[in-house]
Amino acid sequence: MSSSHLCQNPNFDEQRWIIHIRRALDDDGDEDLDQESGIPVSIFNVPKTLTLTSPESYTPQQVSLGPYHHWRPDLYEMEKFKISAAKRSQRQLVGSRKFHNFVDHLAKFEIKFRSCYHKYLNFNGETLAWMMAVDSCFLIEFLQMFSAAGEGRKSGCDAVLRDMVMLENQIPLFTLRKMVEFQLGSVDRADDLLYTMLMGFCNEVSPFKINQKSMLNNVSRVLKCAHLLDFLYRSIVPKSEVLTETALDAEKEGVSECEKISFRKIMSSIKRLVISKPVKFLLMISLKIVSVLPGMIVVKQIEYLCFSREREETNTENKNSNKHPLMEEIAIPSVTDLSMAGVKFSVTNEGIFGISFDKKTATFNLPTVRLDVNTEVVMRNLVAYEACNHESGPLIFARYTELMNGIIDTEEDAKLMREQGIVLNHLKSDEDVANLWNGMSKSIRLTKVPFLDEVIEGVNSYYEGRWRVRIGKLLKRHIFGSWQSMTFLAAILLLFFMSLQAFCSMFSCARLLFHRKTMN
Repeated sequence: MSSSHLCQNPNFDEQRWIIHIRRALDDDGDEDLDQESGIPVSIFNVPKTLTLTSPESYTPQQVSLGPYHHWRPDLYEMEKFKISAAKRSQRQLVGSRKFHNFVDHLAKFEIKFRSCYHKYLNFNGETLAWMMAVDSCFLIEFLQMFSAAGEGRKSGCDAVLRDMVMLENQIPLFTLRKMVEFQLGSVDRADDLLYTMLMGFCNEVSPFKINQKSMLNNVSRVLKCAHLLDFLYRSIVPKSEVLTETALDAEKEGVSECEKISFRKIMSSIKRLVISKPVKFLLMISLKIVSVLPGMIVVKQIEYLCFSREREETNTENKNSNKHPLMEEIAIPSVTDLSMAGVKFSVTNEGIFGISFDKKTATFNLPTVRLDVNTEVVMRNLVAYEACNHESGPLIFARYTELMNGIIDTEEDAKLMREQGIVLNHLKSDEDVANLWNGMSKSIRLTKVPFLDEVIEGVNSYYEGRWRVRIGKLLKRHIFGSWQSMTFLAAILLLFFMSLQAFCSMFSCARLLFHRKTMN
């Protein structure tokens, strides 16, 4: 936060900021706060590069949760519902405990709260504790609708659900746990109830079917998640799967590295010999000499196509090298093109990690994704969280969205995906599905996702190897894509018709045809 911005903010309390910095420096135990609490910085401001495309997908529209959007006047209307939830929570407390006792308990975790947020929080400790207490009451009451014993989903809750998954609208998950524990008076009962509510919430908002046998079957592990969005992300991209995939890829790369280096050396030597400058020069001179001979215009065209194409590719490579990598899209054919090339699409039940391509059967395996009114906001905030949270590792979810963006271009592509059961469309039309994927913004940092990159490479390799595709590209590149070639064909046709006209005028083709008809 720049000093100029602080000066422009009339609500900024400089004295409180100085006290906060002094306390942080004087407390010797805070240097290892992240390791001790198990909750590192996990709630971020969404980067500007992402908010430019769809700001409403990252900014709460109905309810503010946590400190980032707490003072927005347009969200004050929901405060009365949050206060009502806090009153109902107070009535459920047993014995002599009061709601302010819970607030006093939360005040002890002020430093822990602040450590969760990437941005400096301009609130005193008491305000922060009351804010977390009231917001956690509202969240728990709302989440109970999705638990096994809940009333079920109510109409009109989609807007609140969208706000709940926004990265800037999160509160630490341990706050909810403390609240449920305070209400029930039992840690085990609180953990079980919170786990049930979180699983119900995930099943409601997740675009994918949650595999409860993966990472989410361990309650204690689940409750170590930072917040609701982190819980949702871990249910889609389990941390154990990421670590296993990374280890396997590292092992594969280590085993085959020597073979790759040897093969590259041999191929580079052959390439240097065949495409060396002396060989190119001799070949070009030979073609030029032959092309000046009578009737050798075709050779001249061959010489032009061979060497001008090389120059064009060199220029293209130079242009692409100056282009920022984030501006490039995944180079992969659309669903329609792949279907016409013989690729079949199949559903995998293993989520994103089940994405694969079988070259023998030409089968592209993809997980089923459910698209509804909340999906775009959910996916955009998952991409933002994955990019901001450096502990998430490779940007697996962002790479998945880029893959779907690459293969779904048109309404026809979306229709084919729906017919194959890969897209469950709860939107208005297939066109809305195509617009959703094409509108997804790219991530803000680059990463390698080996298993997805391998799938993309396999699909491209199969597609490029089809004769129909090869012939089509050859015609497009050398015939229809080259005005010189079209000019040459037009000149040949013109010469043919002129020769035919001269022949007919000399030998009276019309009279010969008329004579043949009369003979018949």
